[in-house]
Amino acid sequence: MEAPLYPEFPTDPSAARGGPPAFWVGPRHLAGDDGRLYDVVADTLSGLGWTSLTVVRGRHEPDEAPEDRLVVRSTVLHISPDALRWAQWALPDEPFLLGGLPVAWQVSARAESSSPLAQWSAYFTRDVPGEAVVDFLVALDASDQPTEPLAGPEMVLDAVAAHGWFRDFDQPEGAAADPTFTSQISLGEVPPLIQDSAPRVLLAEYDETGLAGWQAWAEPTLGAPWLWAASFAAGVPHHLVAAFAASLSSTAPVLRRVLPAATQERLLRAPAS
Repeated sequence: MEAPLYPEFPTDPSAARGGPPAFWVGPRHLAGDDGRLYDVVADTLSGLGWTSLTVVRGRHEPDEAPEDRLVVRSTVLHISPDALRWAQWALPDEPFLLGGLPVAWQVSARAESSSPLAQWSAYFTRDVPGEAVVDFLVALDASDQPTEPLAGPEMVLDAVAAHGWFRDFDQPEGAAADPTFTSQISLGEVPPLIQDSAPRVLLAEYDETGLAGWQAWAEPTLGAPWLWAASFAAGVPHHLVAAFAASLSSTAPVLRRVLPAATQERLLRAPAS
């Protein structure tokens, strides 16, 4: 009989009810989202008291059965009780790509409910570990002022360094990578369309090097398609990014039934039951 690799973690009773076998796997940053990124995040937001709204756009013909309706876009919006922060899950017909991957969750915040614009947004593609997105949202929910920075960028690098990630030799104050150099987090120029309502962004002549946001991604093999990507606008407070980074780099194993094809050979795994 095989001994559990992580005996301190409880087994998953649902595995006995059929379906794919469950495993405790690591490292977390290569474990994917288990195909449950929406459910994991939505359940957390519901538990925090956020309200969810569903918007469906499509074509509906007369006398057409509901199941035959062509849905062009379905969006689920989760709004915090104070309406200062929200998270949107979208399945668009023209997806917003990040690192060549469609964005799954967009999280935004504003300083005042009377403002029509988000002050910052963060974006997560599929296969970002759900635990990291959840920890980012829990930290956001706990912030009394979700747009105010409470720490400097060093907090983000300290979070991953505490879990064994290495600071970049050429950019030790703004980038780090896991020991296998497959996942990275970096403070630099944000990709196009990453939304931030800082006044400088609205000026055509603003210095592009003056605005920097955090980017994180996993590239299983050099030159291969990315497994996942996350992007944080320049206005996202560093302590919130640090919560994401600490969770992403955590050495604690995570429960998975679906393993990414690109990284499954790199994962350590132990049966959950």
